[in-house]
Amino acid sequence: MAKYRRCTIVMLKGVGAASQDPTITLLQAKSDGGSSIALNFTRIDVKQASALSAVGQFTKVTQAAANTYTEATAGEKQALWCIEIDSDDFDDDYDWLQASIADVGSTSQVGTVLYILHEPKYPQAALPSAIV
Repeated sequence: MAKYRRCTIVMLKGVGAASQDPTITLLQAKSDGGSSIALNFTRIDVKQASALSAVGQFTKVTQAAANTYTEATAGEKQALWCIEIDSDDFDDDYDWLQASIADVGSTSQVGTVLYILHEPKYPQAALPSAIV
């Protein structure tokens, strides 16, 4: 995040089993592989249903500041979760971001987490890599 102002974290998952609800956790660090601390957020935009094609708009979910999110019926649904992070959300000298999903068991919830960086701090023809 040192070279970008914003990052959208996107989590996409398939239908799994009831009571095996995923939990997404955000951490911040000062360096690659360095010790990390919680990166709190209060908003997450959610689409989830037995079929995502049946869901129109995202639902805005507001929570008390925390670095995790889960939803009690997400295990048995398809889900698309988006979390917007601003570089100002980080503590001083922290600019590394990590999102992880806790192991939910032996279900078929194959999924992915994507980081979409935007608003470069130093715009130029060839944008700097966020991957070191």
